[in-house]
Amino acid sequence: MKLGSLDFIYMPSPDPAAELEWFQKTLEAEVVFAIEAFGTRVAMLKPASGPAVLLAGHLQGERPILVFRVDSLDETAAELEAAGATVSSEFGIPHGPIREIEAPGGHRLAIYELTRPETAERLQGRQDW
Repeated sequence: MKLGSLDFIYMPSPDPAAELEWFQKTLEAEVVFAIEAFGTRVAMLKPASGPAVLLAGHLQGERPILVFRVDSLDETAAELEAAGATVSSEFGIPHGPIREIEAPGGHRLAIYELTRPETAERLQGRQDW
């Protein structure tokens, strides 16, 4: 089994607007988008290098979720389960289907398959707030 790139770090955010401003001003992170939909706010920031950071108003918990891209969600999930991991049912994010992985110590991991690559371009520059 091979995990691909670490594409996203989903961060729980009680106040995405305030946190977005801090990341932008203090760390000079590029704002990719800031959207409001389905009763929540999500902002994507791009640091100078590395994965995108998403500030998510709807995300519960204290820890971020590290989201890795895989070539085949079903194959990777099956390999993880065969190795003893607990993998959630499939659900969706704008970029494609995703599944969470239970990891020791309360770490939060997920794998997704990029099935909608046009999403990045569609969301680029959108600022609802």
